[in-house]
Amino acid sequence: MNPIGLVLFALIAGCGWLWLRRQPPQERTRAGAKLAFLLILLGLLFLAITGRLHWLGALIALLLPLAQRILPLFLRLLPWVQRGAQSYRRRQSSSGGHSHVRSRMIAMSLAHDSGSMEGEVLEGSLRGRQLSSLSKEEFLQLLRECRSSDRDSARLLETYLDKRFGADWRADDPGASDSSDESNSGDRPSMTREEALAILGLEPGADREAIIDAHRRLIQRNHPDRGGSTWLASRINEAKTLLLRD
Repeated sequence: MNPIGLVLFALIAGCGWLWLRRQPPQERTRAGAKLAFLLILLGLLFLAITGRLHWLGALIALLLPLAQRILPLFLRLLPWVQRGAQSYRRRQSSSGGHSHVRSRMIAMSLAHDSGSMEGEVLEGSLRGRQLSSLSKEEFLQLLRECRSSDRDSARLLETYLDKRFGADWRADDPGASDSSDESNSGDRPSMTREEALAILGLEPGADREAIIDAHRRLIQRNHPDRGGSTWLASRINEAKTLLLRD
């Protein structure tokens, strides 16, 4: 076979691979199919120009009996392969995703892998600040504002403080007796489906198994028996109930 043709084909394949690596993750499957189609066309063109296209026909004729034996086995295994792929995608989406919980004064993000939390102040004197940038005095100031204005915001901030500092911060909390971690939601607006999806870190259209799997992963990290917040656990449970009911 002509070595120059092989070198050109290898260069094109290498450039195509680099191009594929630069594509956004959600576009790589489609881009990979386009690249494979282009390489197949170039291979057929090379065989035709060099007069070796008949080799392909001979190879197909040689492999056809083998394909006839393998195809029925592949068709029997296909449902198992599809279920495995769906399960893998669900694990990937929930293991590397984020949950988003929002109250009137605070927007919070929870990383599924590490369990770390980050948030932004939406209202009050510290509006626009990231929680990670606040000092201890500013945290206590924000907590007082939340307790005086919105109970859910206070509970959400307490959850963040517990995650970041453990229970030590409560020794400096002058208003600890004014806030409880009860899950009473009688004065809270009903959760929407969009909020429930954000809390569980799911996309619209998630099926029942994906909802249950995301809930299980989150509740394991945030269950009160493991040092989690009763309030946050109640929101996670509420999100699961709403999505399964719909």
